[in-house]
Amino acid sequence: MAEKVSGGSRGKPIRCRGAVCRRPSEPLVIEEIIVAPPMPHEVRIRIIYTSLCHSDLLFWKIKDFAAAMFPRILGHEAIGVVESVGEDVNEVSEGDTVIPTFMADCGECGDCKSPKSNLCSKLPFKSSHFMPRYETSRFTDLKGEAIYHFLSVSSFSEYTVVDIAHVTKIDSGIPLTKAAGLLGCGVSTGVGAAWRTANVEPGSTVAIFGLGSIGLAVAEGARLCGATRIIGVDVNEDKFEVGKKFGLTDFVKAANSENKSASEVIIEMTDGGADYCFECVGMASVVQEAYACCRKGWGKTIVLGVDKPGSQVSISSRDILTTGKSLIGVLFGGLKPKSDIPILLNRYINKELQLDEFVTHEVPFEDINKAFDLLIEGKCLRCVICMNDQ
Repeated sequence: MAEKVSGGSRGKPIRCRGAVCRRPSEPLVIEEIIVAPPMPHEVRIRIIYTSLCHSDLLFWKIKDFAAAMFPRILGHEAIGVVESVGEDVNEVSEGDTVIPTFMADCGECGDCKSPKSNLCSKLPFKSSHFMPRYETSRFTDLKGEAIYHFLSVSSFSEYTVVDIAHVTKIDSGIPLTKAAGLLGCGVSTGVGAAWRTANVEPGSTVAIFGLGSIGLAVAEGARLCGATRIIGVDVNEDKFEVGKKFGLTDFVKAANSENKSASEVIIEMTDGGADYCFECVGMASVVQEAYACCRKGWGKTIVLGVDKPGSQVSISSRDILTTGKSLIGVLFGGLKPKSDIPILLNRYINKELQLDEFVTHEVPFEDINKAFDLLIEGKCLRCVICMNDQ
């Protein structure tokens, strides 16, 4: 029998609550599930706080391609405490505070050892519904049927199992806060894109297309890097007021009233284009707009948004050849989780990096579907879901 959750649960299945996505676009069902003990190189984590990201929303809606695997436990932005560890796990112990991430950082492959990449080649990024090293799940329902994983984290469960390559240990002296879990995806992605991928320079000009939480995190990263002008582009003018606290200095409405495209407006207001442009919407047409207003010669356009499967970006080969501009795609902002998350966390503790400002709502686990409603209605940046008492 699975333990209901007690001090003697090590090495045994745990019975706990999970928010299961049974069918696409339907409300999650909070039900009792069984979480198996960790296998070698795995860690079982008690999730304390998790939050809802647009990627969760995207996969919640998916109906018509290979990644549409149900039933599934979504969630990939969280913070928790290690309950038990499997064999060959040495870098964390029971009781350690950790942040799970969808990006692996094995520390052994050429990519993880290189400062040029955060794309682990030993455990490459994929939207698999199983554990990274095993074609098996650690979740079952009370009927014994498998429940699939999501982005190697599955944090919409009181307990989850994560590969050690996807786990970053946090200094025990740092308080376990609701906002710290945002470093597992959204804030790290945006800040990292400005900091690590673009390497935004002091005095530079930045344009950000899409002012959701990722776009605002880019603004925060650009602010920390010393950008002088940070231009936000969005269909919602109210986003400018929100964005000012993260460093936005200017706003351009995506559908301009003067019959000019956003890229044309930005080229005019910057006398030639922005030094760094960030696409945070997930639309091929917006990638093209961002690239169009990127300054010739040295401009960089960084793509963070996730478009629907099969989308194609069309850019003139002549423009690529003659303008000298760069187009870069990046996952997790180019950050290496195990080394860069602690840096960001320290900057948060030192009141340099804003995290709390991204948390606009908080709900108990029982109300997780309210978090989906808030995100769909555009009422929140990040809604934190309180999973377990500390």
